[in-house]
Amino acid sequence: MSSIGVDNSNAYIGLNADTKVDPSAEHEVSIHNRFERILTATEIVADWMTVIIAVFGGYAAYHFLNLGKRAHYSFTTLSAVSIAMGVLFLILLDRDGAYRPGNGLLRIKETERTLHVSAQAFLLILPVTLFASKFLAHWVFLIAMLSIPALQIIQKQLLFVGVEALRARNIDVQRVLIYGAGNSGRRILSVLLRSPKLGLKPVAMIDDNPDIEGHEVFEYAYRRGRSVNVIAGPITPELLRSFRCELLIIAIPNLGRDKFTGAANAAQAAGVRFAYVASQAVSSGRWTEYADMDGILLNVFGKPAIKWQYDFAKRLFDLVSASVLILLFVPLWLVLSLLIRLESPGPIFFRQLRVGKDGKPFTLFKFRSMYVNAPKYSFSPTNSSDPRITRMGRFLRRTSLDELPQLINVIIGDMSLVGPRPEMPFIVEQYSASHRQRLRVIPGITGIWQLSADRAFQIHENMQYDLYYIQHRSFFMDFAILLHTVLFAMHGV
Repeated sequence: MSSIGVDNSNAYIGLNADTKVDPSAEHEVSIHNRFERILTATEIVADWMTVIIAVFGGYAAYHFLNLGKRAHYSFTTLSAVSIAMGVLFLILLDRDGAYRPGNGLLRIKETERTLHVSAQAFLLILPVTLFASKFLAHWVFLIAMLSIPALQIIQKQLLFVGVEALRARNIDVQRVLIYGAGNSGRRILSVLLRSPKLGLKPVAMIDDNPDIEGHEVFEYAYRRGRSVNVIAGPITPELLRSFRCELLIIAIPNLGRDKFTGAANAAQAAGVRFAYVASQAVSSGRWTEYADMDGILLNVFGKPAIKWQYDFAKRLFDLVSASVLILLFVPLWLVLSLLIRLESPGPIFFRQLRVGKDGKPFTLFKFRSMYVNAPKYSFSPTNSSDPRITRMGRFLRRTSLDELPQLINVIIGDMSLVGPRPEMPFIVEQYSASHRQRLRVIPGITGIWQLSADRAFQIHENMQYDLYYIQHRSFFMDFAILLHTVLFAMHGV
């Protein structure tokens, strides 16, 4: 039983591999599997070459920077060491699931894995370098180990762009129809469009509501980017064949049995694989995880395991990092403060009551980006043309510099550098039991939701990101999120 899991608290996609397909479909699946194997092999070779380049680059830097005794090593010695290190990295990456099908949520998981495996490899290689310095100088090992994660992240980004370009040219893509043009369907559309490694191309959405036939449904994004058209149901084998559909995704939670069976039978008659979305049925505030046992989705109630070592390391990192950043940005704070006061009257800082861990209220600090007469407690602007925002405020929000004063909140302990965004009390009062799971951890300045295109919408409308983080959080994931924030996501509304 093969499955594709969407990291979404409202949706789960399980591909039914037992559906009968015609010979031509089986041939296309075979081609797809072959492409996947080629892609995996390319990824393995790229990971291996990255380690080899890091070792040779470390040796070059060792001589260029005039470090140590400047020992000289033959090409054979460097090759043997780099190949051995490459094998170790491949074993650790494979053990961590790097070469399984699919794609990590917003590639955060990919970066976290790179950092985690690099740290593991360093700890494994360190004892060897202490007793085998005759093979390679300590400086060469150190430079190589420090450069491997940076090179790996760059390499993964280039590989992602390459795969995206291939999919854009319809190379080895499977045509997908999504049944249901509602919220779940649109989320699945966005996930598939942002995950080119899956090779699943949405071509249209089917809906039983005739009023939205012919409408365009856009992916969740800041700008109106990629979209598909809505066509009217019902689902028939002829309809599926007319779109050359290879996969049908039933994206309507709690779909009636008759309609579900009808869609599944139509897919089977057309020789098309199908997937479905199971609704989330949580009636309490307990933590819910999902387990896939041979295609059966189980709700597992419990509580996320919390390690005191992680909490201690996170708090220490927050204190040190926030203190250093405040000192570094003092000149910038002064300039921004002056510009804010020059443009519009009012305080430099915006103070607002937010709800933190375990429902405890605290005062959040931001640079003021709106006029003083704007309502203090209302939904945040979702676009830069909002009349409440000042001209300086547009710049601050676009660059996320309005968030800088929250480093004060980090020092105090009300917030962390990484975590779910804190919300206003009037929103928290409307929380359901599942929403309140966000309050189990300390809120943060940045997080997975902030890195997604769904940031254009309200936080409480995008629970899947925070729940994913709470369940999988680790020091390496926090560091990966910070890296992605600096490299890819320094923009806002």
